[in-house]
Amino acid sequence: MSSSLVRQSTPEELELQQKQSELLDLEAQLAQRELELATFQAELHSFEYRYMQVVGIRQEELERINAQISKYLTLMASNHNFRPSARLKQLYREVAKRIHPDLATDPEERDRREQLMALVNRAYEAGDEDRLRAILHDWESSPDSVQGEGITADLIRTIRQIAQSRQRLQSIEDKLQQLSQSDLHQLRIKAVKLEQLGQDLLLEMSHRFDQEILMAQRQLTELKKKMG
Repeated sequence: MSSSLVRQSTPEELELQQKQSELLDLEAQLAQRELELATFQAELHSFEYRYMQVVGIRQEELERINAQISKYLTLMASNHNFRPSARLKQLYREVAKRIHPDLATDPEERDRREQLMALVNRAYEAGDEDRLRAILHDWESSPDSVQGEGITADLIRTIRQIAQSRQRLQSIEDKLQQLSQSDLHQLRIKAVKLEQLGQDLLLEMSHRFDQEILMAQRQLTELKKKMG
């Protein structure tokens, strides 16, 4: 009598299956929240466009006239004397050792590393240690930085993909909260409420700016006469 042996999954394989399922759920959540963010941003951009057409151009004109009246001094572009600290140099070396394009194993990876090194170089020139550390952290926690094949490597990559998805979800939540609290969104809410009452908030604002522009222009004309 023959019997067949049924291969049981290893703990690593079971863990990988669980993580892959978790990743699929996260990716579905992420896609939905990405859609909600894109919709919110599109609605705000539409309102912002109308605001700029009706109010923004008048606001810019008033600011231009007031700048002439006040004779604001143009900020002098300060010369940036590049003097990197020893700590900044050491940090740059640490980053370069990990992501330099010469370490790439294929053209696609090399292109990605070259783009990252461009960011690294700009951060170095600006003396931005925090930015360099952030680039290094993102690289070290990236699924793409995991070398090798097999269950263990796949498990590590999946865990890192989960971490990235969670980070992106949190980023979207933060962005949505930021947009909902923005002055532009609050103005849009007010405009919608007044529109329901038959009022055009942006048109009313434009009229007020027209009056301020007229007064500012008169003041500027008087100043020019005095300066002869």
